[in-house]
Amino acid sequence: MCTVTYLPQGQDGFIFTSNRDEAPHRSPQFIGRVEVAGQELAFPRDESAGGAWIAMSGSARLACILNGAFEKHERRPPYRRSRGLMALDFFEFPSAGAFIHEYAFHGMEPFTMLIYEKGSLLELRWDEQQLHIRTLDTAQPYIWSSAPLYPRDIREKREQWFSGWLDENPGFGQDDILRFHHTAGEGDPWNDVVMNRNNIVRTVSVTSILKTGHWMEMKYHDLLSGKMSHEKIMLKGEVLGSR
Repeated sequence: MCTVTYLPQGQDGFIFTSNRDEAPHRSPQFIGRVEVAGQELAFPRDESAGGAWIAMSGSARLACILNGAFEKHERRPPYRRSRGLMALDFFEFPSAGAFIHEYAFHGMEPFTMLIYEKGSLLELRWDEQQLHIRTLDTAQPYIWSSAPLYPRDIREKREQWFSGWLDENPGFGQDDILRFHHTAGEGDPWNDVVMNRNNIVRTVSVTSILKTGHWMEMKYHDLLSGKMSHEKIMLKGEVLGSR
């Protein structure tokens, strides 16, 4: 939920990669699959709340959640619904527009939600009072860091790491950005892209989704166990198995 990058890949593709910084006991071991509203979904399921921080569907849709909106907020539970369950709720709506206009955001803890849907990339930020919506250019790269964990100066430093990585990797592929998500930083375990704060909160996994014009593939690396899993979904209805 805490460090996310988006990279364009050709006319119809992208690479979406997410490092999850969380309490270690909430780390899932593998990618699950379910059917929601006629769509095949693939996602790593949160072991505590049952939701997900990133999910993809055979309808060429993706949802990714980061904790917090613009700045660190004061937590005031209980909240109406977990943000991870909201990420799965998104797929029950026929479109991002319907989700934005019909979902009950009041009572939710602040979040940043990234949505890819049939050629469009949206950024939603909920600050407990208002939903801020931004349409992004799918031809441009982006990086996000969770506001509750990383103050503005650290988020800006991470943007500099990403910019430097882009300069050094003009012909990037999925393996290249995965190396960034595993190694970027300055040797500071508190704020590096793979972080560890006294093993209370740490980077527990790296998830990367590659989309082409015909399929989406999710790679999930559980950093606690070292296990890797993959799921591939055809975007025209044919589903390929996991391995």
